[in-house]
Amino acid sequence: MLVEGRNPVMEALKSGRDIEKILVAKGQREGSIRAIIGMARERKLIIQEVDKVKLDGLSEVKNHQGVIAIVSEYEYFEVEDLLKEAYKKKEKPFLIILDEVTDPHNLGAIIRTANVSGAHGVIIPKRRSAGLTQIVAKTATGAIEYTKVAKVTNLNQTIKALKKQGIWVIAADMNGKAMYDTDFTMPVAIVIGAEGEGVSRLIRENCDMVASIPMYGEINSLNASVAAAVIMYEAVRQRKAIK
Repeated sequence: MLVEGRNPVMEALKSGRDIEKILVAKGQREGSIRAIIGMARERKLIIQEVDKVKLDGLSEVKNHQGVIAIVSEYEYFEVEDLLKEAYKKKEKPFLIILDEVTDPHNLGAIIRTANVSGAHGVIIPKRRSAGLTQIVAKTATGAIEYTKVAKVTNLNQTIKALKKQGIWVIAADMNGKAMYDTDFTMPVAIVIGAEGEGVSRLIRENCDMVASIPMYGEINSLNASVAAAVIMYEAVRQRKAIK
């Protein structure tokens, strides 16, 4: 698998990711490329200088910025691993569940926001979902190295299991109570639906409550990753306010 771009490669190095070798475009030695080479040498990794044309041919996202790392596949975790992350930090669980988010750019952006907002992980279904691809990694700009992603067979069964463990599951949907009036200070899992369709009916009915983002313009929907970011940070605001 490839990790492309200066920041994603830097984060892969920082996280201790298993890296086979790093390909650097000939003549690229300035700025962050120099730092990447230095870190790679410290870890005794193979560094190979290649023509930019070769990187162009390998690149999947067509924006390699002169460096590509060849790494092991991204690891998926169990839902219990995400919960352990919360308990290890002595925090109430804060999870993000994605219902049929198939756009890899949206998945990458959501993983990035989940990381910076302090969420303990992201849950995706095995079917009808983007997976941890190079495009997702590039969009997440390094967050994929630190944010655990669990892949589950059945979202409804996963939601029921979380509820049995005292976690409140909240669907983000335009027909819910305003997010400002929804309590996110509890152990919580927020469900984000696909752009256009939103959270599916069965999933929504299985949730404890529905929260909506107030809309004041002529358009009544947001991009899935933007909606996820807005509602995640309302959760952050509430959770920090009680500390």
